[in-house]
Amino acid sequence: MDLSGFRDPEIARGLIDAIAASAAKTGPVKIMEVCGTHTVAIARNGLRAVMPENVILISGPGCPVCVTANIDIDTAIEFARQPDVTVTTFGDMMKVPGSRSSLSREKAEGRDVRVVYSPLDALAIAEENPDRQVVFIGVGFETTVPVIAAAIKRAQAKGLKNFSVFSAHKTVPEALRALVNDPEVAINALLLPGHVSTIIGPEPYQFLAEEYNVPGVITGFEPIDVLQGIWMLMQQLEKGEADIEIGYTRGVSPGGNEQARKLFGEVIEPADADWRGIGIIPGTGLAIREEFAEFDAMKKVPVQPEEPREIPGCQCGDVLRGVTLPFECKLFAKACTPEHPIGPCMVSSEGSCAAYYRYTDYGDR
Repeated sequence: MDLSGFRDPEIARGLIDAIAASAAKTGPVKIMEVCGTHTVAIARNGLRAVMPENVILISGPGCPVCVTANIDIDTAIEFARQPDVTVTTFGDMMKVPGSRSSLSREKAEGRDVRVVYSPLDALAIAEENPDRQVVFIGVGFETTVPVIAAAIKRAQAKGLKNFSVFSAHKTVPEALRALVNDPEVAINALLLPGHVSTIIGPEPYQFLAEEYNVPGVITGFEPIDVLQGIWMLMQQLEKGEADIEIGYTRGVSPGGNEQARKLFGEVIEPADADWRGIGIIPGTGLAIREEFAEFDAMKKVPVQPEEPREIPGCQCGDVLRGVTLPFECKLFAKACTPEHPIGPCMVSSEGSCAAYYRYTDYGDR
């Protein structure tokens, strides 16, 4: 697909002017972009700096690595410390600090921790190493769950006894309920995630408009996508309306991807989840169903990590809630850098702190 039109400077200027025209009629507006990919796109393209003074863009909990609580990271580390266990994970989980260590440090100390690009790669490692338990660390939102479910079903079909998944997955919509209920966050509108919405569609967000009068627009990741999404939100706010709209029509349809949802619904069920900076949110986690319990790492290789503890001075949790900007943290760009991260918001490529560090003038809003 030719995306050049989604990067056209003249179209961008027209949208920026249109946003400013609406902003002149709305008063102060705080818009949260939920998705980490949006955070990167906004920072990389300098979009915060071109917003009107009364339109503030803040980042939300849209980085799945960042919102993974210390207890889950500590659990992954504890798996790695077990004899005859191989831990497999996506690369951005390696450097995320837990309470006392990281998977990268455990690997350096001789534990068998391997980076994979898909749970299907972990499945292949399990087939090649029948004498070891292979645990895949499942971190992500709704987008990554169908392939996890497919891997588990394939393992069952192959009769693999040494493959399992530690599910630290989370679902987005109900986490947004927690945010709009938080008076300290005080958001007026939401840029909703494109990737997640390809799976779930717009319907699960409808409560935001109906119950809280908070408009939302699902948008893509090019500069024009993001600006169009902001403009659509400003139009709703100017008119005093609240609805959930799709700006990313080339990727998201009403109803989402029914086949993908059906696949992960067969294997995965809702559970409570601990979100960094927010806490336990009922029903926002994803657990492996009892019918597939033999592939649940917590049942196959039960571990008990030490009591989790937070890293002194790290404000990643407040950054994820949108109440602290990355550069307001005293560790930002000093003790905490992408090369030597203190918190996960500086580790992941989708993390707010990493995006600000790489792309944003620290004086930008």
